[in-house]
Amino acid sequence: MISILVQERILGFVLGSALTSFVVLEQRKRIRQSIADGPSQSHAQSQLIKPIFGKEFRSQFGVMWNKAVDEAFGPVIASLTSGRE
Repeated sequence: MISILVQERILGFVLGSALTSFVVLEQRKRIRQSIADGPSQSHAQSQLIKPIFGKEFRSQFGVMWNKAVDEAFGPVIASLTSGRE
C-alpha cells in the first residue's frame, strides 16, 4: 500500500498538471484569436479580457481544497494519532 504522503503528492501533481495544462491551452487559444483578429483589434480586445481565475474563485478553490483534504485524510490522521496514545 502506498503511504498517505505519497498519495497526497501524487494527487497534488495530477491536479497541478491538469490546472497548468488548462491554463496553457487557454492562453494558446487567446493568442491564436489575437493573431487571427489582426493587430488593430487585438489591443482593444486584450484590455477587455478578464483573468481566467478571479480573486473570488481562488479563495473559494482554496477553501474547497482544504475541506476535501480534511475529509479525505482526517479519519486516517485521527486513527494514527489515537494509536500512539
